[in-house]
Amino acid sequence: MTVTRDEVLAALRAVPMPGTGGSVVDADVVRAINVEGGRVSFLLEVDPAQGPTLEPTRAAAEAAVAALPGVGGVSALLNAHGPAGKAPPSLKIGRHPTPQGGPAHVPGVKRIIAVASGKGGVGKSTVAANLAVALAREGKRAGLLDADIYGPSQPRMMGVDERPKSPDGKTIMPLTAHGVTLMSIGLMLKEGEAVIWRGPMLQGALQQLMGQVAWGDLDALIVDLPPGTGDVQLTLSQKYAITGALVVSTPQDVALIDARKAVDMCVKTRVPVLGYIENMSSYICPNCGHEAHIFGHGGARAEAERLGVPFLGEVPLDLKVRLAGDAGMPVVAAHPESREAQAFMAIARRLVAAGLV
Repeated sequence: MTVTRDEVLAALRAVPMPGTGGSVVDADVVRAINVEGGRVSFLLEVDPAQGPTLEPTRAAAEAAVAALPGVGGVSALLNAHGPAGKAPPSLKIGRHPTPQGGPAHVPGVKRIIAVASGKGGVGKSTVAANLAVALAREGKRAGLLDADIYGPSQPRMMGVDERPKSPDGKTIMPLTAHGVTLMSIGLMLKEGEAVIWRGPMLQGALQQLMGQVAWGDLDALIVDLPPGTGDVQLTLSQKYAITGALVVSTPQDVALIDARKAVDMCVKTRVPVLGYIENMSSYICPNCGHEAHIFGHGGARAEAERLGVPFLGEVPLDLKVRLAGDAGMPVVAAHPESREAQAFMAIARRLVAAGLV
């Protein structure tokens, strides 16, 4: 059962607005209701003079919506607006890193799972997007952070282009797509705009994306890492409590050489390797049904066995995966019964069965 916007409004009509004799809906303070699957978010836009006293009202509104059947998570924020015509708070992503103690937990996030590869072009972002959607379809509260600062691709792959809002110039409201809570620096940039930063700015941006986003309650936050073993990977592993990493590789030797570097990075930063995923594992001709191994086959499985880590599954190479991603609907959402989607679902179920999500 999926909750509707009308049901959310009906629940909020039972929440009194202090000093008005009516509800928060009657007082016209409810803004930006967003319903995506079982997750609901909204703002209570109030006068600045009232803001500090209305936290109990915000909590009551959040509880009223959380009690609705079909709601899996609620995020309600107070927005104490200024005089009419005042510009909205400005939020800038990109700064020098701030001091932070040892590995920290992200509020509300139970597990952080990094999706890594030693090189680009192996389909890491495709795996991250489809895995997040697959976990959501398994009933898990899934988030997806696009941490590839230089080359963010998740906005296109997940079909979102709205700039995230900030009620106070500090908190970032994530977007939702296909049942997944999503944030990417690509949502903060103009189309085609390049990020031209040195390492410290990357570190600061990652801290903002991890710590300033109102992620809500998540069973797992999937972090789509950039290729390689650089600043973003190091900051994530040192500053945050990472559950573990999934290593994505195609079967051929060149990709596996770099995948070994990703594994070595995990060992040196004490991030558990949760398993290998072999992407573009095989290709079946749509005309004759012949199965071809364009990039080889079984290399990632053999590497996982050599290292003594789980092999989580093979994902076939097929045109529909690329077309679905380009269209903003991962193949798990676009073609849930396809061989490719079922491969991602099987990987998600293995993670759930192992207690990793």
